[in-house]
Amino acid sequence: MRDLGLGDLLVAVPALRLLRRALPDHRVVLLGSAWVGDVSGYPVDAVTDDEGAPAPDVVVNLHGRGPQSHARLDARAGDRPVRRVGHAAPGWDGPAWVDDPERPERRRWCDLLAACGLVSDDEAAAAADDLRLPVPPVASEALSACSPHLASSGRKAPSSGPVVVHPGAAFGAKRWPVRRFAAVAAALAGDGHRVVVTGAHDEAALTGAVAAACGGLDLAGRTSLGELLALVAGARLVIAGDTGIAHVATAYGVPSVTLFGPVGPAQWGPPADPRHVVLTDASVRRGERFADDPDPALLAVTAEDVIRCARTLVGEATGPGDR
Repeated sequence: MRDLGLGDLLVAVPALRLLRRALPDHRVVLLGSAWVGDVSGYPVDAVTDDEGAPAPDVVVNLHGRGPQSHARLDARAGDRPVRRVGHAAPGWDGPAWVDDPERPERRRWCDLLAACGLVSDDEAAAAADDLRLPVPPVASEALSACSPHLASSGRKAPSSGPVVVHPGAAFGAKRWPVRRFAAVAAALAGDGHRVVVTGAHDEAALTGAVAAACGGLDLAGRTSLGELLALVAGARLVIAGDTGIAHVATAYGVPSVTLFGPVGPAQWGPPADPRHVVLTDASVRRGERFADDPDPALLAVTAEDVIRCARTLVGEATGPGDR
């Protein structure tokens, strides 16, 4: 079970690969949202909901510490004897849940499988940083998934791939000021890069302001998940806050600049890789994830910081086939 958002799903990829390797004679069925099926190469055999989930032989909680998530899995098992893999809670044996801001979230779930005897500690450590997913087939032609929108705007898809700017975030604490995103987008557009701005329907005010500042294409609410993934996979660079899009860039090896606020990059950022730059200031971090206003660690990052890093990355970026 991993019934969470896009970024949460992507950091679980190493653990799911380990699980498939540890139980080669089993089908891995994810209890989660149906849209996961749009993520090409996601390492499960099927996705189901609470009503459709088959009776399992093994239940694995990659969702949380329980007890609510444990109970959902127990409900699928019914009276059948099953092997339970999860953190310690009433009725469940397993390792204690530990909150450690310096421990990568991707490592937590690999270590869980090791603690429960499915893999060795060495296997868990070796697998934890492999977040790669296969690039969607259409991503070799940049923006091909969004061609109807490009046609309606009179623009042509750039052969080198666009700079994707994603200014939104689920909570204000993770949302860098829109005027700074606009300044970054305008600077990169001035350098000759095509800028595409992405977001959800309810983020149209943010994306519209950024697109207007740089003459870019505003795709807020105009792409399916599959189209958005293809867009990112074909991008030259992704600039975003600590959101699912940043994790997509990591999965596809697309250069990225990610801005962190209430949660540090040690826990939720990418593995060390020169293609992926993280910016924050831990010395002023407030750490309130669900606050309405930006975390001071995020506000400490200036537009000039992001522009400088972005220019370095686009100067070094290669085509999708060379990533």
